[in-house]
Amino acid sequence: MQAARLRVTAPEPTLSEAERLSRLLLPRVSRTFALGIKLLPPKLEPPVRAGYLLCRIADTIEDDLAAAPARKAQLLDAFLACFDSAAAADDFGACIAELSANDDYLALVAQTGHVFRTFRSLDGPTQDILRRWVTEMVGGMRRFVLDHPDGIRIASLDEFREYCYFVAGTVGHLLTELWYEHSAFVGKATYSRLLLDCEAFGEALQTVNILKDIAWDAERENAIYIPSDLLIAAGSGHDAILRDERRAANRDALAPLMRLAHEDIERSLRYIEALPTAAMRIRLFCVLPVLFAIATMRELERSEAMLVSGGAVKIARAEVRALVVAGSTSTLTNRTLRWLVDRVRKRPFTFPG
Repeated sequence: MQAARLRVTAPEPTLSEAERLSRLLLPRVSRTFALGIKLLPPKLEPPVRAGYLLCRIADTIEDDLAAAPARKAQLLDAFLACFDSAAAADDFGACIAELSANDDYLALVAQTGHVFRTFRSLDGPTQDILRRWVTEMVGGMRRFVLDHPDGIRIASLDEFREYCYFVAGTVGHLLTELWYEHSAFVGKATYSRLLLDCEAFGEALQTVNILKDIAWDAERENAIYIPSDLLIAAGSGHDAILRDERRAANRDALAPLMRLAHEDIERSLRYIEALPTAAMRIRLFCVLPVLFAIATMRELERSEAMLVSGGAVKIARAEVRALVVAGSTSTLTNRTLRWLVDRVRKRPFTFPG
């Protein structure tokens, strides 16, 4: 008689192993976010990390070039089903065989089960916050994917703002609710004040990222987020977004988005100023990406590189390092924060030598 073949299955990873994997994955998909999250109070780090990784998994699906729009919608639906089923979350990573993202993002998607394992370790109210806003984000992503089957092409400023709400304004809400849930320094009055500007806090960063990555998005992700009506009014169009002979027109078309970015950055600063100084670690977490956005806007005002094939606008690593150090002291008062903001707007902020 033939011996029965034993089926050997790998043991399910423990929560501590899942936590370790998520910490290792975070800097691979966002060095900047990984830097900022270390600044948070210990009780806020796990939910913010889990929330970010969940959003990044969904974003990887939305941006993928290999999957057809209908398939992306199916995958986004399957991703949301992972909130209710650990088995579905463990199986979700198999979809990487269909995707064309880089190795770091594929590694994250492959570990979806581990990310949801850390999510399920959170308390009930925290899970509810993450689930609500990730679901809102994914629903918007799904709609945009299906509405633009040949690649996202934003038509109007209203559609641009709607897109930014779904992919970034929702994050502003998610974080604000986590501050209220987990910080003794964010009471009801502060929470109500933060709600006024929390969407702008997320959307400002998204708008700056869109402006600096115009060429990358068009060439690498088949997506053009600059509204076609702005381009047409300036004498250009989506099909000419990177053409040398239309560069002046394309630059003019960006003016309304530059104004929008400045307005949302100002509201982001009001958001930070509304956080009590006792919540210094939360303030610092919020300050750093806004400082990076302000520095990037300074460079965008002076550059056309984002409108050149293969081009992009970035701030120097030396300035990033200097802002991390300076930001840690600028959180002490709103006055020192405003001083640093005004300084960064004028010229690159670096330390001598």
